[in-house]
Amino acid sequence: MVSTTTSTPVNLQSLLANFPDLSLGDRMLIERAYYKAETAHAGQVRKSGEPYFIHCVAVAQILADMRLDAEAIAAALMHDIVEDTPVTIDDLRAEFGQNVSSMVAGVTKLKKLPINVEKNTRSRNADRELEYIRKMLLTMGDDVRVVLIKLADRLHNMRTLGYMNPDKQKAIAQETMDIFAPLANRLGIWQIKWELEDLSFRYLDPEAYKQIASALDERRADREDYLNDIIDSLRKALNEALITNAVITGRPKHIYSIYKKMSRKQAALDQIYDVRAVRVIVATIPLCYLVLGEVHNLWRPIPGEFDDYIAAPKDNFYQSLHTAVLDNNGKTVEVQIRTWEMHEHAEYGIAAHWRYKEGHKGKDENFERRLNYLRRLMEFGPEVEDPETFIESMKSEVFQDRVYAFTPKGDIIDLPSGATPIDFAYHIHTDIGHRCRGAKVHGRLVPLNYQLRTGDQVEILIYKRGGPSMDWLNPNLGYVKTARALAKIRHWFRKQNREKHVAMGRESLERELRRLGLLESMSFESVAQLFSYSKTEDFLAAVGAGDINSAQIANRVLETEQQRRQQEALDNGALLKPKSKVPGTVLDSTQGVQIMGTGGLMVGLAKCCNPTPGDAIIGYVTRGRGVTVHRRDCVQLQSLNEPERLLDVSWGHVAKEQRYSVPVEVIAYDREGLLRDISTVIADEKVNMSTVNVHTRNDIAVFHVTVEIGDVKQLTRILAKISCVSNVVEARRRNIVK
Repeated sequence: MVSTTTSTPVNLQSLLANFPDLSLGDRMLIERAYYKAETAHAGQVRKSGEPYFIHCVAVAQILADMRLDAEAIAAALMHDIVEDTPVTIDDLRAEFGQNVSSMVAGVTKLKKLPINVEKNTRSRNADRELEYIRKMLLTMGDDVRVVLIKLADRLHNMRTLGYMNPDKQKAIAQETMDIFAPLANRLGIWQIKWELEDLSFRYLDPEAYKQIASALDERRADREDYLNDIIDSLRKALNEALITNAVITGRPKHIYSIYKKMSRKQAALDQIYDVRAVRVIVATIPLCYLVLGEVHNLWRPIPGEFDDYIAAPKDNFYQSLHTAVLDNNGKTVEVQIRTWEMHEHAEYGIAAHWRYKEGHKGKDENFERRLNYLRRLMEFGPEVEDPETFIESMKSEVFQDRVYAFTPKGDIIDLPSGATPIDFAYHIHTDIGHRCRGAKVHGRLVPLNYQLRTGDQVEILIYKRGGPSMDWLNPNLGYVKTARALAKIRHWFRKQNREKHVAMGRESLERELRRLGLLESMSFESVAQLFSYSKTEDFLAAVGAGDINSAQIANRVLETEQQRRQQEALDNGALLKPKSKVPGTVLDSTQGVQIMGTGGLMVGLAKCCNPTPGDAIIGYVTRGRGVTVHRRDCVQLQSLNEPERLLDVSWGHVAKEQRYSVPVEVIAYDREGLLRDISTVIADEKVNMSTVNVHTRNDIAVFHVTVEIGDVKQLTRILAKISCVSNVVEARRRNIVK
């Protein structure tokens, strides 16, 4: 249960009591900071009516409980002094030194941040808050104590959030759930993470919070009796196995964690393992595995519910053995087994470094690994100037669920959920990412937009030379997930000279217009104008540099074509006038095509170009066969020099179940399983293949496939995904020349 009342504030002596072996210099530093903050905040009050200084001491107390050093405690006491009083950073530097003043500066909000005029829908305060969070996170790799102070500050603010108005409560709670609770998790400080989550959940979904809290309270006595029986049985079994120094306790119940599991598993409260859970703490790692054996001898383990985080720690360095078992009554119990050192790191994360600092001589390797991990997470940060984009990148890349893949040598690579082999390659080294041309997972070739799963062993196939593909920047193709990889790819393209950008942009634009079936009917100049470029070369350079991707081009072009056809229909009274001299005013509509022509005219789709809804089309009056509808860029139609037989036509209402046969050509380097991979892409789109022909020569495979699709957008999506398949050189629509 989360406490939301303000505890009695500690005084200086109780604060110092956390450090019985404090040196005289450190004691004097904390005392001077205490009295400095008390004097500076004199007369200021919080929303609750309490003296503001109480908040400063409470923040310092949270850090003191984690046993941070004297400099951090001093900075925590003065963390709001520059923001809310006339005291300056220079004043603090002169009186308390560089380290303390830098930490205070790191947690001081930005008062004079100019608002971004391009994002004037947000308030000035919102811009300041985002930039402040960005600034704080970027300093994390330099001195992690800055973030620890901010986490303690946010924790105490959440404990006293009840004095805010409801809108403010929800906004702060959401920000805490999105940023600060995941940040505490990344730092491994579960003690703060769980409390921040529960406090946020209390304000974001008060009804669900109350229901779970009430249910836990109602069953508290029965649950405690049950856990005592479980603990007694386990202790007896361990004593018989001569494991006598184990500490066995019931695990704390975290409401938000229970809620997430209930939602994910669609289960009732009594079906959630966490409600019945015990923790065993022993002295050494070998004892952890001995205890695990005794637990599994005593009760039957549940298949698939064992995790060895000792052998394979989580990305935040958490270590423990987790298992779930069925007791003698058939009830599920979760058991965690860890050493005392693991327990300290689980509760306090990176802050555990300071708890044992005095006892360690030399460099703390554990601490250094954690700092290097944080620096890697922040690598993309300096390249993202917009604070809103930075925060969104943090949410998607740093704070979301993770996957753990392995290099061929067994090194663990930590990536966000949904990451691809390209993300994996860039995580290893920028140059490997640039030269990546394929990947194997567990020895089998996979497409470069394959989503990695925990446990995958990944081998990156590289060329000696080369660079990233423009398609990697297309979000619709799913090549790249991480902000780090995207930033490095864009940086690579910007470094290339303008001529190369223009050439690459021309190639990319031509390929996209060909996919859309608009290569002949739409000029590069007209596409550039859609993006407000007066010079076509400037537009091509932007495409080549990755500033404009193929998905943006496709969306803009298709939208413009649709608007043009709608306007053309309106200009002609919603019915299109024939260019030909064929008389008549009868509307004929078939296969979703609207046409003006003689009553009873048959309408058919040309087999040479296979038009599809979304294509620019035109009708051709044939002798004895009515009107044949072609794509406007059809090569065969352009060879006919009879303009008087052409009719303007447009797509009318197309039934959702209507399907159109479109021939597709795929050119690829031949390999085992290539046809299967292409077929899987098409099947995933719920599309039928009516014909498949394959020709191979000199290790080059050419596939002629006919697909049954609903519109040109679906075709474009399929061609783009086939292009992502490993070894595929090109996937395009095919004209049939008779």
